[in-house]
Amino acid sequence: MTTSTPAFATLFNFRDVGGRPGLDGRLVQRQRLYRSDSPHRIHGDDREAFAALGIRTVIDLRRPSEVRRDGRVPAYDGLAYHHIHPEHAFWEESAYSEELGMARYLADRYHDLASTGSAGLVAAIEVIADVQAAPVLVHCVAGKDRTGVVCALTLSVLGVADEDIAEDYARTIEGSARFSEWIASTLPAATPVFAPFLGCPAEAMSLFLGELRGRHGSVERYLLDAGLDPARIDALRAHLLS
Repeated sequence: MTTSTPAFATLFNFRDVGGRPGLDGRLVQRQRLYRSDSPHRIHGDDREAFAALGIRTVIDLRRPSEVRRDGRVPAYDGLAYHHIHPEHAFWEESAYSEELGMARYLADRYHDLASTGSAGLVAAIEVIADVQAAPVLVHCVAGKDRTGVVCALTLSVLGVADEDIAEDYARTIEGSARFSEWIASTLPAATPVFAPFLGCPAEAMSLFLGELRGRHGSVERYLLDAGLDPARIDALRAHLLS
């Protein structure tokens, strides 16, 4: 397995989730959990680079219609694929305005996802908690929202501070810029992307986590009430913390 994250030509928001301090000062292990935009575009040299990471499991959080439209990660020997769709409304059904602000709009969408998609979020975290599944890649379309929520919940249970989680979330702005450039160059006639699909201010994730904790007492309590087995939390911490 390689010791650094490669720069992919066909993935724009791929990164290792590890490296942040968690419970008792223990670091979140690197090379165990990755996040990304959709890997269906992987081809050429990227196939070898992806295989070299030794990823055993891919969690695809996209809608069934998105999987049908774009396809899934290419097949590799020994690669397990889980399509887990957390139920959620189409964002276009919720009006966005500059007065509301990007952070507030996104935090509200994440609360919607945590409400209607709790079963899917729990199912994804159950897979991540399985040491035999690691290394795991979790992705959606842009690797920002559904992926961001799953990673945020996971990191929070591992004891990572909200500000560190929000900082990692906001790193997606770099990937969004690359993704936008790719769309402009390969699909010049494409409809402009809905602004919140690319925005990722750190405040959005900070709002979501703080408010989720206010509603449920803790992120851990939210997940337990949603059906996560307490043993999965222990397993998550056992293999993802140094």
